Amino acid sequence: MKLPKRIRVLCKADHGASLMEMALVTPFFVLLALGAVDFGLWYCAGLRVVNAAHAGAEYGSLHNSDTTGITTAAQQSESYMLNLSYNTPVVTYGCECSDGTSYTLNCPSKPTCTSTATRGTNVVDRAQVTTSASYTTLLPWPGISKTITVSSTATIRGN
Repeated sequence: MKLPKRIRVLCKADHGASLMEMALVTPFFVLLALGAVDFGLWYCAGLRVVNAAHAGAEYGSLHNSDTTGITTAAQQSESYMLNLSYNTPVVTYGCECSDGTSYTLNCPSKPTCTSTATRGTNVVDRAQVTTSASYTTLLPWPGISKTITVSSTATIRGN
């Protein structure tokens, strides 16, 4: 069957094909870019929570029983970020033997440590800070909750 000349010319023409390809592919690239941005923001939120826990634990290793100061140190290192809401840090402190045994919560009395030739009988203070935050994603992703909780725990031993 022979097609009319006008239809044969239209079938052979390819102008507009690249525009059509671009229209089909662009939504996938935009979705991929938004996913990368959302993942990057979530990762950054995790780093900020880790830094806050470490700042609080570092302060706690120097000022063991100052729970208000430890909480303040953790909160001051938390910086503002879009789609991130911080929760109150959880602080625990105590003391233990230098070899990691005989941990006593809140250190009402120093633990009795056994002397070893390599470690001695030192008693060290220990501070543990747990920080968490809720990250809200930019878009609702299938299979992922809209709000993701990011948390970190840091423990530092000091004098």
